[in-house]
Amino acid sequence: MTMNTKDLAKDVAAKRGVTEKQALEVMAGLLEGIAEAAAKGEEISLPGFGKFKVKDTPERSGRNPSTGEAITIAASKKITFTPAKALKDRL
Repeated sequence: MTMNTKDLAKDVAAKRGVTEKQALEVMAGLLEGIAEAAAKGEEISLPGFGKFKVKDTPERSGRNPSTGEAITIAASKKITFTPAKALKDRL
């Protein structure tokens, strides 16, 4: 089963005694803040939940799967998530 944004907002609203609209606004602000910090290359630490980090992936060589031709895969950045021990323990 997949929980989407609306499902999560309903859950947050019920647990915190706020409206679903208020929960959606807070969630949107939270995600925007995480995205902005990641775009700056900052680490985002949420105690009890985990850490988001931006990692540089260096340029590397690879193969085109359809032709087998050697290609160069450009360097890029990716975001990674490392769960906190408290979250791991709940799983």
